[in-house]
Amino acid sequence: MFDRVLHKIQIAFTDSAIRTRILFLVGALVVFRFLAAIPIPGVDRAALANFFQNNQFLGLLNVFSGGGFSRLSIVMLGVGPYITASIIMQVATFFIPQIKYMQTEEGEAGRTKFIMWSRMLTIPIAILQGVAFLSLLESQHIIAGPLSSLAFAANVFLVAGGSVLLMWIGELITEFGIGNGVSLIIFAGIVARIPSGISQTLYTATTAQIPAYLGFLAVALVVIYAVVAVSDAERSIPIAYARATRGQALQQGGATYLPIRVLQVGVVPIIFALSLLLLPQVALTGLAAIGIKGLAGATAWYTAFSNNLLEYGIVYFILVILFTYFYTAVIFEPKRMADNLQKSGAFIPGVRPGGETEKYISAVVHRITLPGAVFLGFVAVIPFIIQGITGITSILVGGTALLIAVQVVLDLVRKVDAQASLREY
Repeated sequence: MFDRVLHKIQIAFTDSAIRTRILFLVGALVVFRFLAAIPIPGVDRAALANFFQNNQFLGLLNVFSGGGFSRLSIVMLGVGPYITASIIMQVATFFIPQIKYMQTEEGEAGRTKFIMWSRMLTIPIAILQGVAFLSLLESQHIIAGPLSSLAFAANVFLVAGGSVLLMWIGELITEFGIGNGVSLIIFAGIVARIPSGISQTLYTATTAQIPAYLGFLAVALVVIYAVVAVSDAERSIPIAYARATRGQALQQGGATYLPIRVLQVGVVPIIFALSLLLLPQVALTGLAAIGIKGLAGATAWYTAFSNNLLEYGIVYFILVILFTYFYTAVIFEPKRMADNLQKSGAFIPGVRPGGETEKYISAVVHRITLPGAVFLGFVAVIPFIIQGITGITSILVGGTALLIAVQVVLDLVRKVDAQASLREY
């Protein structure tokens, strides 16, 4: 096993095509980290550090910005607007038949158009989020103010442009690098914050908190092992090939299997669920900051809800399960798989080709997605449970970041392995 891993690594670094993809990925992430270090004008560092201290909501936002929000960099919005736009477009497929038809029936051209619409929707969302956050930061005297209308508009378009630039970099990584670009940008921000996070924890931790941090470390190791095991778990559907005559030769039938992974969607449900939970708080906070009246009650209610670990954790758990099923339905196409099997002369023993095969594969996917979704939801709320026991707020942000990082690394390893296997054969 170890020799095979070394062989894959050797292929990955000796093959020019894979090496080029890896170097492109590294270069793109270096550019991202450079952008994340450029602050917007007029930031009060001391006030910013005080504002972020023990603020769980801002900590989660910082995860999605790749660490840019804590510095108020020009990419402070991160890929959050693009994720929000993607959620809106995916949900729209259930309510607008034209969008669903475009995505599922128009082939590659339809999917290209769907992605283009998501990009276009990202722009107004980024502008609205920029207005909301900058108004909030100005009201808290973190940004020197009051700013003139021109200066405020310049800052808004600066951070909105930074978000769109990150979206573009993420798509370039997906196309010319290895792995999902948006997830890797979030991952790079998480990794960049690890040294400062460890040093801050060691500096601020009291003697009484040391057992809690050691317990969290032990749970984190168990969670990492469990996530790896479940991510590699699969259900094998037996496949048989009928005998076929090609020219004057009789081609013998064969048997193989169709692997269906228990957890096919990786980290996407967690990102979508957190984005949906953060969206109301972002909107209410921003609208209140720009002076819109009548939102005090709604803001107070949602703040109380987000601070209630039990209620927030239950909703988070349910959303992760729902998004796991939802995104599995989006990316997994039983009809296309059944058609491909039929075209290649393959069939599932005891199941008729065509519609019956599609129903059978769909039933298997729905059945095995449930344990995977429940597991992912349970892993996602473990930090809530630990925080409820220990009272340490930083564990929630750290646990979410850990889960995202593990899933992204697993997905990246699979993509590199797939590229290496392709070159090997």
